[in-house]
Amino acid sequence: MSSHPDDSATRAPAAARRGLLGTVIVAVLAIAFVGAAIGFVGFLSQLRGAETRPARHADGIVVLTGGSSRVSDALELLADGYGRRLLISGVHPTNDVSDISRSLPDNQSLLRCCVDLDRSAVNTRSNAAETRRWVHERGFKSLIVVTSNYHMPRAIAEMSHAMPDIALIPFAVIGDKWRDEPWWTSGTTLRLLLSEYVKYVAVEMRVRLADAGLDLAPEVSDPPAGSPGPRRPATAQAN
Repeated sequence: MSSHPDDSATRAPAAARRGLLGTVIVAVLAIAFVGAAIGFVGFLSQLRGAETRPARHADGIVVLTGGSSRVSDALELLADGYGRRLLISGVHPTNDVSDISRSLPDNQSLLRCCVDLDRSAVNTRSNAAETRRWVHERGFKSLIVVTSNYHMPRAIAEMSHAMPDIALIPFAVIGDKWRDEPWWTSGTTLRLLLSEYVKYVAVEMRVRLADAGLDLAPEVSDPPAGSPGPRRPATAQAN
């Protein structure tokens, strides 16, 4: 007696299940792709295309190192009276005010009187932690945040989480490449934006989970005053 009819009957439901599973996987991937694309468009909509002066003055100014002209733009805001004091966060441990003043000779008096250097921060999250310490030590209640336009969403997400009691005013620095050519025509700029978007999404997820009481990556406690901060690679930029 042949068993082929029974085998066919068994294979048909299995094939149907595999087909259904494949369809579900394709549908999930398609939804994920569309969601990521919509999220990327939303991320891009947050990026300013031109530099605009802050809407109001603040107690202090913080600039996050890692991009061209960020520090000079922050010093210009300080010179114009937008804040009483400036924190440069993410300075290499071997650098001091004199190293910065050599590249910005027109701002030496401001650098001597009204600028503090943070040499401990190694990334955006530690930028926020060091800025929080500085702000609370100074008793500031408002802060202008200076960083590149593509980095601003992630910086504000980290700063808002670290300092919910501080009013944050963004000042987005626009790089020369951003001004000279549309981002979608440059492969380098597109890769930078995609990388920053992934980092931004990761920060938003971590912050939202932490706000809900599920902190998967607890922040390291602030070290005592005067203790050495985390070691930075010799050639690393903070952001």
